[in-house]
Amino acid sequence: MDADVHGTAARLARRLKAGGHTITLAESCTGGLLASTLTDIAGSSEWFNQSWITYANAAKMRELGVQEITLAKHGAVSAHVAIEMAKGALERAHADYAISITGIAGPTADLTSKQVGSVYVGIASHSWTNAEHTQIGGTRSENKEGFVYFALLKAIEHFDQAMENAKKAKEAAVMKEEELRQKAIKFEQERAAREKAARESAPWQDEAWSASSKKEADIASEITWQDSEE
Repeated sequence: MDADVHGTAARLARRLKAGGHTITLAESCTGGLLASTLTDIAGSSEWFNQSWITYANAAKMRELGVQEITLAKHGAVSAHVAIEMAKGALERAHADYAISITGIAGPTADLTSKQVGSVYVGIASHSWTNAEHTQIGGTRSENKEGFVYFALLKAIEHFDQAMENAKKAKEAAVMKEEELRQKAIKFEQERAAREKAARESAPWQDEAWSASSKKEADIASEITWQDSEE
């Protein structure tokens, strides 16, 4: 296996280990080469869950829940099947992330019009799924290794993007919480100011009412009331 492939696998492993995440795999044309590459890494049992090699369509349906209609409409080597494989593995393994690979390693493309070296990689989490495609030209073994390398690169790309999105979402939530806190503080300050203003105006109100009442009492004392005679 090429050193770049092993290095890329190690990069993905570091991300999984650092985040406490687990991963599962569903391979077709690579026949377990991706699982072998990842489990070559010491300590992989911390983050590698389990994997499936579903070479035949019947195995894809039985083991991963790929829909027969999806296979009939799009073919085994398609973005739709790659996504269903990844989602099926994710659900069954109870992992955090899943990678699937379905392609044509060669040397011939049996029962399909798709070209040798064509591959689709599915990458899934519990909140998003993606499918990536590339075309590789080489021997059967070269294509299989290239498929694994492509899958690792895309997994890192989408993993990093997911982490960045999560970071931004967390920052947005913190900002929203701070905004609400500042609004609450402003509301309390304004309420306190209104109450203070009301208290400060109260003595003047009392004095005004007191003066008015005194004036009315003085006027009443100056009036002489006479009993009317019938």
